[in-house]
Amino acid sequence: MKDPKKDVYNITLNVIGSLRDCGVVYRAIEAYFSRDDSFDALIFERNEFILRTERSRTRIARAVNETFLRFLNDDHKDLIGSIFTSQSPIEPKQMILFWQFALTNRLFFDISANVFVPTYFSGRMTLPKDDIIAYLKEFLSKEQGKTLGWSENTINTIATKYLNFMTKLNLLTGSRNKKFQHIQVSKDLLAIFLYFAKLSDPTCVNLFNNTFLPLAFISQTSLVERIKRISQKGLVAMSYDGVYLKVEFTHSYKGICDALHH
Repeated sequence: MKDPKKDVYNITLNVIGSLRDCGVVYRAIEAYFSRDDSFDALIFERNEFILRTERSRTRIARAVNETFLRFLNDDHKDLIGSIFTSQSPIEPKQMILFWQFALTNRLFFDISANVFVPTYFSGRMTLPKDDIIAYLKEFLSKEQGKTLGWSENTINTIATKYLNFMTKLNLLTGSRNKKFQHIQVSKDLLAIFLYFAKLSDPTCVNLFNNTFLPLAFISQTSLVERIKRISQKGLVAMSYDGVYLKVEFTHSYKGICDALHH
């Protein structure tokens, strides 16, 4: 199922990038799926986001709903619920939060796929804010970006908030100079990633052509070997001929989590 909102550019990133930490997002997701709690109670009654005004709480509530609590289908919803409410959660959860945000927000995906990942694999130690600003300005000069009308201040804020949020995800570290953290995607996380890739690009059969693939942080050579090991455990079925990599799922989205927990 294609989400029409996914292709709409917005600056929800600026709100999410202002959050004090990711822990409160984890609690918000848990509250959403809880029988004894709710997301509205967490943010409006208990004010766990520690926001002074009703307007701020409403803005944050809308941003979290549009990103971390948006689901493309029931299986996707079950997947997120299983990950964040299990007694033996899959770690690190920040990678799942990263993929969920990239799945539901076009701007966050584009910056991640076109700036963060290439710079990470270039061997550079840091990600300068100017690199993100340069990318955004180039994008705005093209036909698709001309209608957005983002000001210099908006562009600067987007770059700052992106770096802030990636630091809270522990994918970057540092204050002024943002340094890359080593990103290690475990077997469990790779299995989850494959489902996000399928959700992101459901009509793509060859995984190598999947637009979400750069966010796996795994080379193509390593990817084949690692998926082969996952398939040997019965989590997925794969076929590979040297050029074409097809992955078929033997479990539902929630089922993959259940299998990983046991």
